[in-house]
Amino acid sequence: MDQFLEKYIERMRGQFRSFPTATAHEIASSFLAFKFGLYDKATSECSNAIALIPDSPQNAVLKKAMAILRASAEDRVNSVITNELPVTFSETDRVFLAISIPAERVEDPVSLEIDNALILIYVVALITSEEDEDALGEHWRLIIRLLNDYKKALELE
Repeated sequence: MDQFLEKYIERMRGQFRSFPTATAHEIASSFLAFKFGLYDKATSECSNAIALIPDSPQNAVLKKAMAILRASAEDRVNSVITNELPVTFSETDRVFLAISIPAERVEDPVSLEIDNALILIYVVALITSEEDEDALGEHWRLIIRLLNDYKKALELE
């Protein structure tokens, strides 16, 4: 799965070349806050990042990912089980996602959306935020574990 992630990073590197340092750091902070269970902080970091990310077709997908992560963080703060997300990825967004599988093979659509959002945010942060590279590098195995959960559905076994 390491090669799968590396190929995905290279594919996204062409789409998300750079952001201003403050924007890239907000994106990275959103991911890190969520992964450390700081859901209130993740909610505000996602909102800050969404406001800073400039408009473009690929950035619209990133903003959706941030909104999905924010909604998941809000649900966790409120101890709500997420059954439905207020924002989801469209079919045209799928080219930007790491895990794209046919609907009939999706066991838990909400988890898939959240996992795709986390992976996209992680990868964009890794590509664009040099100052957070070490902290993000520590989460490489976590992303690999997420991808491993979809190995069969991706037909990589």
